[in-house]
Amino acid sequence: MTDKTLEYYLALPYTIEIIPDIEDGGYVARVKELRGCITQAETWEELNIMIEEAKTGWLEVALEYGHPIPEPVGEFAN
Repeated sequence: MTDKTLEYYLALPYTIEIIPDIEDGGYVARVKELRGCITQAETWEELNIMIEEAKTGWLEVALEYGHPIPEPVGEFAN
């Protein structure tokens, strides 16, 4: 079990990929390092809020159940 907290993970520079939905309008966003952490919204403003909520929820569940949580790697990682 890890002693890393939700706040620790939320402070990490995860990669957020944003994809315009050409057919239906709006946007899809995902956190690349967190498999299955994805959301969609009609506007940029909604998308920013929703991806942060999705990331927080993903991390909370992983911590609660003791699942491994990948950390960002690369240029901007700690």
